[in-house]
Amino acid sequence: MSRNEMVWGPTYEEMLHPEKIDPALRERAIEKKNCLDPEALFNITWKDLHHIPYFMVIPPRITGLDANIIVLLGKHFPTGSHKVGSTYSVTMEKQLEGSIDPSRDTLVYPSTGNFGIGGAWVAGRMGYDSLVILPSSVSRERFDRITSYGGNYLKAPGLAGMFEEAKKIASLPGMTVMNQFISMANYRFHYAVTGNTIVELMEYLKSLGIGNGRCEAFISAVGSGGTIAAGDRIKEIFPESRIVALEPFQCPTLFSNGKGEHDIQGIGDGIVTWIHNVLNTDAVICMDDMDCKRGLRLFTDPAGKRYLVREENISTEEVEKMALNFGISGVCNLLGAIRAAKHYNLARGTNMVTICTDSIDRYHSVMKEMEQKDGKLTQSKAAEIFESIFRNQEAHLIQEGDKSNRYRWFEMKRSYWVKECGMDEVELEAQKDPGWWEKERSKCAEVDQQILGMRREIENSLLPRTS
Repeated sequence: MSRNEMVWGPTYEEMLHPEKIDPALRERAIEKKNCLDPEALFNITWKDLHHIPYFMVIPPRITGLDANIIVLLGKHFPTGSHKVGSTYSVTMEKQLEGSIDPSRDTLVYPSTGNFGIGGAWVAGRMGYDSLVILPSSVSRERFDRITSYGGNYLKAPGLAGMFEEAKKIASLPGMTVMNQFISMANYRFHYAVTGNTIVELMEYLKSLGIGNGRCEAFISAVGSGGTIAAGDRIKEIFPESRIVALEPFQCPTLFSNGKGEHDIQGIGDGIVTWIHNVLNTDAVICMDDMDCKRGLRLFTDPAGKRYLVREENISTEEVEKMALNFGISGVCNLLGAIRAAKHYNLARGTNMVTICTDSIDRYHSVMKEMEQKDGKLTQSKAAEIFESIFRNQEAHLIQEGDKSNRYRWFEMKRSYWVKECGMDEVELEAQKDPGWWEKERSKCAEVDQQILGMRREIENSLLPRTS
């Protein structure tokens, strides 16, 4: 297929600042948000129609803190998760390189859910067939969402099985794996778009009288290593800020070189990813997957919502907003932020930022399973969850990113990516230099110019020729 016939979507700058998109195109994109039309790609942004990020300041009654915990809400992306942004970026950069062609390639997305769901959505709008490989244990809603976007899926026996299936399929003709774990486009999306969105949000909140205009810590569960890259941008603007990585207690990879099965879907993939800048990570905290699921049940079950409103005096509006915007990993991030705030003893008026990757619409089946196992949620059970999980969250299972731990984390990358996967050891060594990461970040502007150039070529090719 000619490159002029391919789909070329938004730039990094347009995803950060959708107001820079041609107004007519932006209006059409909004109208086609749920359609297969390629113009729907121009809805990939953290911001609403007024160019304000979707966010929530968590009620202090929930956290028990003086510091503000601010959550960016991923539910409002076209697929219901911000991971569609990194999926699009990985796919678009591959197309710019000439590595993929919709007339030739089926795109394969190994994922524990949201990256793969994004792949089915993005691939369909860019003219590709897609195949998503997921562990069979993830929620039923993830599989349903993939098929609703016209994608196909393959169930694998666990994370290790997912990676093995991806290796096998990569050897087949016409099958091209979109590997979020090694693609720097994943890093670039979160550095340039998520990170800068948070920087801008700090100033906006200050104008509303919330916080001091700075970000003291960015807290993110680690899956592919993409979202946590936002911390690199935040640290550039606020050097005192800490980057805090979260992982499941049941799969403590960074914490203690451990592996294991867990149910915080979308994180804790058992490897230190190629794109995770571990030498810039300040701490790692282990979170219990059952706490995260119970916390989500409190936010979303009618009995839990009634308890929060009637007994804890949290407004119905705030309770409903949490119910609609939190998923399991979002609760994980919130609990990690509470623990980090206590660990760092953050003062009144300081800001911490984290992410709601997705929302309850991916976890109704998980909540139903919990009810079948544990019975209906009562007021006494809701009170116990609230007190034990939220208000009494202790600052424990925290490991500082000191020189020794950062060295260990980096060597874990070598052990997996170089020794097991055959990645270039020279390039890995280069990652020790902050300049390597700066060079990767600077490619955002280059990619943007390439995308704009392709779009201009298409526009020019549609113009009537003059003699």
